[in-house]
Amino acid sequence: MAVEEYVSKTLELLQEEREAEIEETRLWQENVSPKDLQNKGVCLLKLQIGSQSTGLYGRTVVILEPRKHLGFSTLPSNSFGPGDIVGLYDAGGCTAASQIATGIVTRVSQTSINVAFDDFKDGLIIDTDGLYTLLKLANDVTYKRMKNALNLLKSYNNGPAANLISVLFGDAKPSTQSKPSEIGFFNPNLDDSQRDAVSFALSQRELAIIHGPPGTGKTTTVVEIILQTVKQGHKVLCCAPSNVAVDNLVERLARCKAKVLRLGHPARLLESIQKHSLDAILSQSDNATIITDIRKDIDTAFIKMKKVREKSDRGNFRREIAELRKELKTREATAITQILKSADVVLSTNTGACNDGPLKLLPVEHFDCVVVDECAQALESSCWISLLRARKCILAGDYKQLPPTIKSHVAASKGLSVSLMERLIQMYGDSVVRMLTVQYRMNSAIMEWASKEMYQGRLTAHESVEKHLLKDLPGVTCVEETNTPLLLIDTAGCGLNEMEVAEEQSKGNKGEVDIVDLHIMALTEAGIKAKDIAVIAPYNLQVDLLRQKLSMKHPELEIKSVDGFQGREKEAVVLSMVRSNRKGEVGFLAEDRRLNVAVTRARRHIAVVCDSQTIKNHAFLKSLVDHITEFGETRTAFEYIQDIVPQNYTRDHKDTNVSVSAGSSTSVKQVQSSSKKKEAHKTSTNNSKENTANREKNTKPCTQAEMEQSKNRYTEIQERVKSFLKDPNQNHLQFPSSFNSHDRLLVHQIAEEMGLMHESTGEGKDRCTTVSRPQQSAPAEGTSPTEEIEEEKKEEPEKREETVEALNHHTLDLKSLHLERMRREQQKREENAQQKKHNVNLLPTQTQSLKKTKGKSRTKAGACDIAAAAAPEDDFDALIDAVKKAESVCSFVKCKASVLTLGQLCIFCNRQYCLSHHVPEVHGCGEKAKSHARMRISKEGVLYAGSGKKDKSMDANKKAYLQRKLDSKLKDMATQRKPRNKDNS
Repeated sequence: MAVEEYVSKTLELLQEEREAEIEETRLWQENVSPKDLQNKGVCLLKLQIGSQSTGLYGRTVVILEPRKHLGFSTLPSNSFGPGDIVGLYDAGGCTAASQIATGIVTRVSQTSINVAFDDFKDGLIIDTDGLYTLLKLANDVTYKRMKNALNLLKSYNNGPAANLISVLFGDAKPSTQSKPSEIGFFNPNLDDSQRDAVSFALSQRELAIIHGPPGTGKTTTVVEIILQTVKQGHKVLCCAPSNVAVDNLVERLARCKAKVLRLGHPARLLESIQKHSLDAILSQSDNATIITDIRKDIDTAFIKMKKVREKSDRGNFRREIAELRKELKTREATAITQILKSADVVLSTNTGACNDGPLKLLPVEHFDCVVVDECAQALESSCWISLLRARKCILAGDYKQLPPTIKSHVAASKGLSVSLMERLIQMYGDSVVRMLTVQYRMNSAIMEWASKEMYQGRLTAHESVEKHLLKDLPGVTCVEETNTPLLLIDTAGCGLNEMEVAEEQSKGNKGEVDIVDLHIMALTEAGIKAKDIAVIAPYNLQVDLLRQKLSMKHPELEIKSVDGFQGREKEAVVLSMVRSNRKGEVGFLAEDRRLNVAVTRARRHIAVVCDSQTIKNHAFLKSLVDHITEFGETRTAFEYIQDIVPQNYTRDHKDTNVSVSAGSSTSVKQVQSSSKKKEAHKTSTNNSKENTANREKNTKPCTQAEMEQSKNRYTEIQERVKSFLKDPNQNHLQFPSSFNSHDRLLVHQIAEEMGLMHESTGEGKDRCTTVSRPQQSAPAEGTSPTEEIEEEKKEEPEKREETVEALNHHTLDLKSLHLERMRREQQKREENAQQKKHNVNLLPTQTQSLKKTKGKSRTKAGACDIAAAAAPEDDFDALIDAVKKAESVCSFVKCKASVLTLGQLCIFCNRQYCLSHHVPEVHGCGEKAKSHARMRISKEGVLYAGSGKKDKSMDANKKAYLQRKLDSKLKDMATQRKPRNKDNS
C-alpha cells in the first residue's frame, strides 16, 4: 500500500469518525435529556468540587465528586476514561451558554473524577459550593494529533524512520541484524516461548511483533526486551493507548532499576509510580525552587482575583497570571530538556508522544527504538505519532481481544478499526510474529475454550495454574462452588427476561442480578475474599444494577463492564450476559473478542449467568455454553430463586388427573412440585451422567475421609427418619438449625426416597428442615392398600442400593438421583393409568360387583367413566345417554347437584361443578390455580378483569430522594432569585 494512498484514505475515515462523534454529541445535547445521557454513561450530573490545584504547565486540576453529604458515595457507571475531552456545565444544562470550560480527564475512580483545565471561560473561578454537570465531548485534541502525524508521514523523507516506513507499507521486506551474542537474561524465569520472543525482537532490524494471549506474560516479555535494548546502549520510547497500560510498564521497569521517565500529569498516574513522573523529577531539579515559587504566585493571584469585584482589578490579575505562566513555561522547558535526555526509557500514551508535548524539546534522532504495547487496541493513526521518532519498532498485544472503539460504523467497515498489528500480520504472516504459548493465569478448563476458539489450540497451562481451584486458596472451604472452575447458571425457561428499555439505551436484567447476588454470597461464605472476585457485565445499565445490589454488601467487590476490565484478572469472575428475549437477539455480545476478554479474566473460577436459549442463537456464544456443559457444571436458575414463574410453562394434565383419580399415595402438591422440578431441570440435566463423568476428570475429587463422613451422616439421618416413622403419635420431625447445607440436602433426599413431605424454612443461621408424613388419600381402584405396601417394600431395597452406589462415587450426583426418581414416579403413574383404563372397560356385571364390594367407600368417577360403566360395549346410543347424564351433574365427589341451569366449568380440569364446589381450591385444582395466578400477575399485574391494577405506589426511599431533590431545587432557585427593586415597584 502506497503511503499517499493510506494517508488520504485514513484522513477521510478519521474525518468521518470525527463527524460521527460530533453529530452524536450534538444529538445528545439537543434531543436527549441529561438523565438519559447519564444512563448512556456519557454524562455525570450534580457533581461538586472536591479540590482544586495547579498542575504541570499551569493547568488547573479539579477533582469532581458526587454529593457525599446526601449519601451519594459513588459515581454512576460511566464510560469516562483518562484522555477524554469533557465539558463542564453549570446548573443550566448541557448547552453552549451554560458551558464553563473544556478539559481533559486525567483520572477516574468509583468515587471521583479528575479533570485538567487549561483555563476557564472569561477567567471564571468555579464555585466550590455549586453543582456541575460533566459531559463527554468529541475528542478534538486526539483527532488533531493523529491528523498532524499522518500529514507528517506523507511528507516524510530522510528521517530515522525512513526504512521502517517502507517495511510497514510493504515496499521493503523486514531484515535481520547479525545474530547477537549469547543473551544474559535479566529474568531467569522466562519460558522457552518468551526467550524466543526476546531473541527475535533483538535480532530484527525494523519490525518485530509479540503476540501475547491472555495470561502468557506479555508485559514480562516486553520489559525484558526494553531492558536488553537499554543494555545495548539504545534509547527507548515506550507507548500504549491507555494510561493503565503505560503505568504498568513503568512499575515493572522501575523495579529493575531502569532510568524511566513517565510523561503525563501526576494526578492520573498510579501513586506508586508518581515519583517517576516528569512533574516529580522536575520538582527535584536545580530550577525546582524557582518553578515552585512561580506556581505559588499563580495560585495566590487566582485567590486574589476571586475576592475583587472591580472589572479593572480582575483584568490586572489576569495579565499578571499570564506573565507568570509564560515565565513558568520557559523555566520548565529548560529543566525538562535535561531530564528527557538523561532518561533511558521514556513512557507515555500514544497521543502523549506528540510534537506539541515535552518530546518537542528533543532532537528527531534521539530514540533508537519505539515499543508500542497493547498495539491491537489502538488506532493505527495514533501509533504513527510515535513511530516516526525511531528506526525500529516492536509491537506487542493481542489482536484477538477488543479492538479500538469506533463511533462510525461506516468508517469501521472501511478499515479504520483494523489495527496496525493486525494489518502487518495479514501482510507478513508468522515471519514477523512470535506468539507466547504458556499461560500463567487460568485453570486449564477455562483456558481450553479460548485456546481452541481463538488461538488454534496452541496455548498450554503452566503446571502452577493447570489444576488450581478456589478451594486451594488459604482459608477457603471445599464446597461445590469452590471445587469447579466452570459453572453455567442457565435462566432458560425461567422467565427472567431482559428489561424492556427504549432503543439505543443500555440493557439490564434484574433476575440475573439476584442470581449473581446469591452466587457471590455462596463464594464469600466459603471464604473467598470480595476483593478476589470480579463481576462483569457487557452493559452499563446492568453494571449499575449490580452495584446497587452488591456494593453495600461487599465494598471491595469490583463491578465493571467488559471493556473496562480488559487487561485485568481476578481469582473468580462472575459474568452476567444480560440478554434474554424471545427473538434470540444478542446485540453486541456477538463480538467474539468481547467474550474472549470476559472469560479470560478468571484465574480459578468463572461463573456464566445467561439464558442459553437466547445465547445459543450465536455460534460463538454457543461454543462457550457447550464447553461449560461438557467440562464444567450446569445449574438452572430454579436452584437459586424458588418463587420465579416459569416461561411457557405447560403441564401434562394426564399425569395430574391420574394421580387424583387413582388416589396415589403422593399428594397433589407433591405431584405438582415434582412436575415443576422436572420442567425446571429439563434444560440443565439432559446429559447429567456424561457431565458428571467429565467433571470428575477436571475437578479435584473429594478425599476418602470426606466421602466416608458423608456416608456416615447419611446413615445417621436415615435412622432418625425411620425412628420417626415408627412412632404413630409423631406427625412432624424437625431437624435443628445447626445442620449445614449438606446435611439439609441429605434430609431432603432421604424424605423424597421415603415418600415423605419435606420443607426448609427460615433464613441464614435460622434455617431448619421439617419432615412430615404424607397426606393420606384413597387407594386406586383395582389396587388394595396391601398390594401398594408390598410394591413399596419391593422397590425400597432397589432405592437403597442406588443411593449407596451414588454415595460411592467421588461426588454426590444429586441430579442423576433426581432424574432416576422422576423416572420411577412416571412409570408408577403410567401403571396406575393402565390399571384405571382396565377397570373402566370392565363388563357391567363386573362393574356392579365391584361397586358392591366397595360399598360406600366408592369415589365418583368422571363423565366418561360413568358412561362406560353404564352402557354395554356395543350399545352406542346408551353410551351417549350415559355421557349426557354424567355431564348434567356436578363433578365433585358425592355431589349430585344439577349443573344444567347453574354451573361453572373449571379451566384447569375441564369439568362442570355446581356453585358450591366450583372454586379450584375446593375440588382439587388449587395448586394449578395458584401457579396460573402467579404467572398472570407477573405478566399483566392483575389476576382477573376488575381485580385491580398493578401497584404503582412509589417506593418510600425513592419518595424521600425525590423530596430531597425538590428541596435542593427550590433552594437553588431561591438563591438565584434577584431581589425586587422597591423603587421600580
